[in-house]
Amino acid sequence: MINESTMNGPEKLFESENHWVTTMGLSFPGERVVYRGKDLFEDLRDINWMGLLLYGITGRLFSEKQVRLFETMWTLSSSYPDPRLWNNRIASLGGTSRSTGALSIGAAIAVSEATIYGRRPDIRAIDFLIRSMNELKRGICLENIIEFELKKYRNLPGYGRPIVNTDERIGPLMRSATELGFDNGEFVMLAFRIEESLKTARRRMKMNVAVLDAALAADQGLTPREYYHYTLLCFSAGLIPCMIDSLEKPEGLFLPLRCKSVSYQGVQKRKWK
Repeated sequence: MINESTMNGPEKLFESENHWVTTMGLSFPGERVVYRGKDLFEDLRDINWMGLLLYGITGRLFSEKQVRLFETMWTLSSSYPDPRLWNNRIASLGGTSRSTGALSIGAAIAVSEATIYGRRPDIRAIDFLIRSMNELKRGICLENIIEFELKKYRNLPGYGRPIVNTDERIGPLMRSATELGFDNGEFVMLAFRIEESLKTARRRMKMNVAVLDAALAADQGLTPREYYHYTLLCFSAGLIPCMIDSLEKPEGLFLPLRCKSVSYQGVQKRKWK
């Protein structure tokens, strides 16, 4: 008997040739669209876009308040139309060079997977919270968890901020979470406990919004992978205005540099024979 899990020949390719088994959905032109087993035009007709996005990612339908929470997290955490920000700058450069909107925003979303900012800290934050919660339930004290994390990784995901050590987004986001009834979930409480522990130890590392967003998402049952997929488009409300802004100005004017401002230390000018 062939063990399909160990097959590394062309058999799997032959199985998928002109044939793709999916649980996500299909469209039947002129008839209907199936979206994760539900009829998009009937079962999901009244769902809003964020609710549909979350259903597509997780396969679960969320309550109106939960969807509102996820919308607020996007709005308050990442909708900054500031062209100086690393990913917004890409969108602005796309506009000033007269690229298409799709290419400009696509490139800007791609560079959002940065190590210091963006998606990578988000994933590390939710992973850190889930691991810490599991350790706490095993009886390990929080201080030891923090100390281990700092020794191994030399930082805590979601704590500290490169430019300033405070985060103006936490207050508004917590007010919204409180109004919606999501301010006292176990992961949110853990995020604040960690900040208090750092303060007691006199470490200058305050919470930033990355860990609060991750905590709110974890309290709603999102896994790290699901959370990552949810965050993919979150900067778009800030990216598009930046692209439009540079598109509406004369071509090539976005943050130009004089040649003498470039400190070039590479290969010198060559003579062609």
